[in-house]
Amino acid sequence: LFPRSVFSDGLILPPLVEGSKSPVISSPTSGTVEKIAREMSEAEKKSPFIPEEWSDAASSVSCSSTSSLQPVVALVCGPKNSGKSTFSRNLVEVLLQRYKRVAYLDTDVGQPEFTPPGFLSLTVVDKSILDSDWTVPCVKTPERCFFYGDVSSKRDPKAYLRYIYTLFDYYQLYFCKSSENKTELPLVINTPGWVKGIGYDLLVDVLRYVSPSHVVKINISAYSKNLPAGLFWLDDGNDDETAHLIEIQSAYQDSFNRSVLIQKDARLLRDMRICAYFRQCIKSKEVNTIKELTQELASHIPYEVPVSSLTINHLHCQIPSSEVFYSLNASIVGLGISSDVFEDLPSCVGLGIVRGIDTERGILYVITPVAENVVEKVDLLLQGSIQLPTCLLEVKDYRSPYLSPNVLAST
Repeated sequence: LFPRSVFSDGLILPPLVEGSKSPVISSPTSGTVEKIAREMSEAEKKSPFIPEEWSDAASSVSCSSTSSLQPVVALVCGPKNSGKSTFSRNLVEVLLQRYKRVAYLDTDVGQPEFTPPGFLSLTVVDKSILDSDWTVPCVKTPERCFFYGDVSSKRDPKAYLRYIYTLFDYYQLYFCKSSENKTELPLVINTPGWVKGIGYDLLVDVLRYVSPSHVVKINISAYSKNLPAGLFWLDDGNDDETAHLIEIQSAYQDSFNRSVLIQKDARLLRDMRICAYFRQCIKSKEVNTIKELTQELASHIPYEVPVSSLTINHLHCQIPSSEVFYSLNASIVGLGISSDVFEDLPSCVGLGIVRGIDTERGILYVITPVAENVVEKVDLLLQGSIQLPTCLLEVKDYRSPYLSPNVLAST
């Protein structure tokens, strides 16, 4: 992604390890790229398996929404890889049979449904998403989203909760309260699979704040991995009659007909979503493989963004002023608009890749699929810890910084 022509006098080059002529980070093997491409192809061919129990649960939520005076708010929870995202998709499909649009609040920063990793978002869905391929989750524009900047809520639990609360408040203000100019929409809330320790406490806090009309809890046969039975988020003696708890089993069974976890490579899926997002930069050509995507991004014309026009926020760490350019180079950043705020939180309109920096002119070279008329409004750069997939740095005839072919990859 970093053509040699971009790097000249005054531009940042990768730092070297003392006593060595090689940069500090190893290059991935070609097998990584091949695996991603193979997974992409296989994912497009598979149809989700929806058991009868899941269909009944989704129908129960949908039917109750027509008899209630308030729009349904359904929160889906359960252990990691138990099928929460698949059930949430199916629930959206069922609700779309009764409503023209359905709101979707995604609180899973590691495996979000409609955005790249690192986002918390509120999206309004108006068409089928159940059978979409790997490109679809990243092309929808959320009604509101915030760049959390990490794939786990443990990095900053307070900020994580604040973003969720603000998104829910936004939903209530614009899509829930009755008004002649507003259409009430049902809401589906997808949650992460971290349900132990701090992850459990965060889930309880979210449940208490949103007070959902329905909670769908997915269980597996390994009871120790499941959430507690009953209305676990309520205080002792506090019986919330408005909450309907629906418990279902994971869709996948082992040879003994026991519910088991769905095995997924989380890091691989995150890389696929990031690749899918930045594939939107290439609109004039058809891109079908990682190799083609890498070549196209390497030759893609970047935006020139003056550093003087930006406020740079480092979300989860402090960077010395002398090292800011080094930290930004070859990184993924959130693009924010400080004037577009809700409850004092600026919106994030997308992601960008800082592909090079001219330190003499104070210019950042940024690649992003965000429309030019929106990029012109960006005045806030949000740097988290979302990493650029290393497969995108393997470009023939281009020299990417921070890579070396002569060292072993870490395990």
